[in-house]
Amino acid sequence: MGLDVSPLALTKAGTARYITSLLAGLERESSLEIRRYSFGGSARLTRVARDTVWYAALPRKARRDQVDVLHCTTMRAPFRSRVPLVVTIHDLAVLRHPQAFNRWTRRYSAFALPHVARAADAIVVVSEFASDEVQELLRVPAERIRVIPNGVGPPFQPEGPREDGSYVLAVSTLEPRKNLPRLVEGFRRAGLDGLELRLVGDEGWGDVRVHGAGIRRLGGVDDEELARLYRGAACVAYVSLYEGFGLPVLEAMACATPVVAPAGRPYNEFAQGVAFEVDPLDPDSIAQGLRQAVAGGRQPVGARRAADFSWERAVQAHVELYRELAA
Repeated sequence: MGLDVSPLALTKAGTARYITSLLAGLERESSLEIRRYSFGGSARLTRVARDTVWYAALPRKARRDQVDVLHCTTMRAPFRSRVPLVVTIHDLAVLRHPQAFNRWTRRYSAFALPHVARAADAIVVVSEFASDEVQELLRVPAERIRVIPNGVGPPFQPEGPREDGSYVLAVSTLEPRKNLPRLVEGFRRAGLDGLELRLVGDEGWGDVRVHGAGIRRLGGVDDEELARLYRGAACVAYVSLYEGFGLPVLEAMACATPVVAPAGRPYNEFAQGVAFEVDPLDPDSIAQGLRQAVAGGRQPVGARRAADFSWERAVQAHVELYRELAA
């Protein structure tokens, strides 16, 4: 089977975790021969070429390579394919909140997504919420959608070294829908004397600025360092305005760290009763959630809940789907 890993040239965030974890699991499957496809580079013209030329040619290349199934791991995918096509749609933020994206992404996605949805033999989504969004916004029937939640695994676990210091941790790319200005304001209103707000995440888009007293930007870090930061945090705060899943919430839970997250979907599919729920539009609600989470201490119940969401289980669900389509 063929796996498109081109998105790894663009992101190191949750989508990259999905792709690398899926690829690692698939390569352990002795019954599968995996062919990677990639059109690398993150420059603007390279991105445009990937969207407009690469994906048009990819099905022909996959057919020449005699792959049984082609899996495009994000919503960037061909408009038609003679090879059975799987497409993963992590979320539809670009349709729900187009103002949070650059002009090319808005325009291309609005045009391309309906074509991609029609071309796909199966669409993988990471939550029931995302499934409902795909059905509503792209008019895809439920029988063509497969819900396969994200997973979590080592090094994200309770045992292990912890980062020093007293801090609240936020893990987000700097982009508008991550809602970081309200998080900063909620952190300030919380009055958590002596605690820093540490932000892990790469630069994104939208000219998002996060700075001020008690705030430390850490940029991108590797997984081992991120796990240390999760375990050492007084709490983790994730207040994004729209997500298909919200992987940092699950990773924080796996490290037994208290986590603040928006109330409702999709987080209630895996974090209900564990996360401290807030209204992400209200800095006072965020502040209250931060105070409660910091006071709550370690959360072993979060680690037990997260254990139900393994990458091994997710990989097996993908393998079952590939076999169905190849039969």
